[in-house]
Amino acid sequence: MKIIKKAQAGSFESSDILILVEPNNKGEGRNIQIESGVFQQYGDTIAALINDVLDKYEITDIHLKAHDKGAIDPVILARMDTVLQRALNIQLGTLY
Repeated sequence: MKIIKKAQAGSFESSDILILVEPNNKGEGRNIQIESGVFQQYGDTIAALINDVLDKYEITDIHLKAHDKGAIDPVILARMDTVLQRALNIQLGTLY
């Protein structure tokens, strides 16, 4: 799938993650930047979760920034699903 527009999900609150995405030109690949106070311990896990969701949506060209504040795996997965659904303009059932 191709990212249609910029989108974000999450917050800077403790135990959350803010994820910002925007389209990359075709063929530029995935540009993923992760900032986290626990990057040394969990950076590989966070990156793997992000890439797993990108694989699920078959997204190859994207610019993604993640600002982690200690989010657990289910929160990261939920934020990724939300931000990608917004960026792909396929989000359903939202009140906003």
